[in-house]
Order: sequence, then C-alpha cells, then structure tokens
Amino acid sequence: MTFAHGPHGQAATGPWAFLVGAAALLVVAAYLTAAARLRARGDVWPRHRDAAFASGGAVLVWAATGPLPGGPFTAHTALHLLTGMTAPLLLVLARPLTLVLRGLSPGRGRRGLLAVAHSRPAALLVFPPVAALLDLGGLWLLHHTPLFAVAQHRPLLHAAVQVHLVAAGLLFAFAVCRLDPVRRGGGGLAVRGVTLLAAGTAHAVLAKSLYADGPPGTAFAPVDLHAGARLMYYGGDLVELALALVLAVQWYASTGRAWTRGRSRPVRGSVLQDGT
Repeated sequence: MTFAHGPHGQAATGPWAFLVGAAALLVVAAYLTAAARLRARGDVWPRHRDAAFASGGAVLVWAATGPLPGGPFTAHTALHLLTGMTAPLLLVLARPLTLVLRGLSPGRGRRGLLAVAHSRPAALLVFPPVAALLDLGGLWLLHHTPLFAVAQHRPLLHAAVQVHLVAAGLLFAFAVCRLDPVRRGGGGLAVRGVTLLAAGTAHAVLAKSLYADGPPGTAFAPVDLHAGARLMYYGGDLVELALALVLAVQWYASTGRAWTRGRSRPVRGSVLQDGT
C-alpha cells in the first residue's frame, strides 16, 4: 500500500493509488454485505456501524486518489491524519472483528479466529502502551531520522512506511477503544486513558518540534513546514478528543451498570419491621 501525491498535494494518478482505492472499496463492500446477511437472518447490527466503516473506507480512498491541501509537507501531514488516525478510528468503531465472528458459522474457522484474538501475542499487541509505542514511536522515527528523506526516493521503502503508519494507527485505535472481543487483562479504562493522554502529548510535542525544524535531509519551505506542523498539532487533537469521547461513554456505561447493581442489591443485615 502506498500513497503518493504530487508536489502541491494534487491527486496521484499512478497505478498504486488506484489499487489502494479499489482495495478499500472492496473491503467496504465485503463489510456491508456481511452486515446485510446478519440482518437478513434476523440479527441486530446497528446501521451506524455500517456508516462508520464506509466512512473509514472513503477516507482511505480520498487519501489515495484525492487532492490534499497545501505544499508537500502539509500534504504529507494531511495524509498521516487521514490514514493513520481518522480512518483507523472510524474502522474500529464499526467493530469489524465482531462482525466477522458473528457471521462465521460455529466450526474450526470461528474457533481459530477466537483463539487468535484471545492469544497472548494478540493481548500484547493490543496492550495500550505497546500499541502507543508502535504508533508514536514509528512517527518519531520517521520524522527525526533520515528515514523520511530516504523513503521519498525508494518506492518499496515508502510503501512499507505507509503500511506501518496505517497498521499502527489501527492497532492504537483498537487498543484504546477495545470494542471487539480480545483477551481480557491489561486494557482497563484507567490504563487506556493514561495511555491516550501520553500519546496525545507525544504527538503534540512531535508537531511542535517539526514546526521548528523539518525531518533530517529535507528542505521544505518554512511556510509549508509551519502549516503542516499546525495541521498535525490541531488535527491530532481532534482525533484524540474523539478517542477520549469513546472512553468517556464506556466509563459512563460501566459506572451506570455498577450503580444499578448496587441499588438493586439488598442491604446485608437489614430487618423487616412489620410487627411479625
């Protein structure tokens, strides 16, 4: 997967761009088909999840083929926000793993997928601090080493970098939201909240550092560099705010259930005073 845009963010017209766009559309079509089959057999599957997944796919298609704003660095930052933050959040909100599990018939395939989801390696990958390190660590490595400059002249390396950014963004959104069934443990609300706060801080510091100086080996115009850094800073805040909202809803739901259980539990040692 690679996303290549021209010097001023205009749409790329190479075969890779259209291949990525077509792949995203096919995945969205597969999701919507699976959701329709669930409803046809009488299962409930909220349509807002369809909308979230379709929107995530549309973001990827736009990132691959549509025009991006500003100069080269601003376009790069917009690409990062679209493919590494916005699209992953939308796709994760659609609960794709849950959909696949509910669509599979009981058997070896479903048991195998559940075994993978509940395995120790999967639990390690979706442990929020690990997911944040893979995501933010990759961004810092890209922007504060010669990797950025070198990747611009090596298509395969550039493609590998883009794949990592998308995959790491998906992993981080999955680890923070934790909406699909995975192995329990290590991903409580407190851990996820603190990790999100730390990751947001690291992302903001990265944006500020790029405002002062671009990636090593590059020579972006100051206006372009500053615009891209501001976009990274404020755009990242918006996506992180959306992630925080997901956590807030989960906290509200969990505390509400606990409060309801506490209200319905009889007080130990109470005595009925009815005169008998």
